[in-house]
Amino acid sequence: MNQFDIQRARVENIKRTYPPGTRIELISMSDPYSPVPSGTKGTVSFVDDMGTIHPKWDNGRSLGVIVGEDEFRKLSQSEIEAEQQTLDENGEHSNSNDEPDEKSGMNMIM
Repeated sequence: MNQFDIQRARVENIKRTYPPGTRIELISMSDPYSPVPSGTKGTVSFVDDMGTIHPKWDNGRSLGVIVGEDEFRKLSQSEIEAEQQTLDENGEHSNSNDEPDEKSGMNMIM
């Protein structure tokens, strides 16, 4: 196997391990300029062709995490169920389909 094949296999493994919808929690981020705070949870949107995992963080951030550089973990099914139960008890519903909200009906004229 050449380096390209090794990298491609690595990225495909990351994509299988962290498919869209996977919940993760950040332990630490090596980005010195604008890190996401430790303990922040998010939902994987996609994994790019370099293997960077791009989550939609619960705090609104969207900075990607790099396997081997940043520390994070996949949430267990029981943790996900506990989160959902908490959301349901608080009367909140997550918009997990990432669809934009319907327009307010206002039009802008320029």
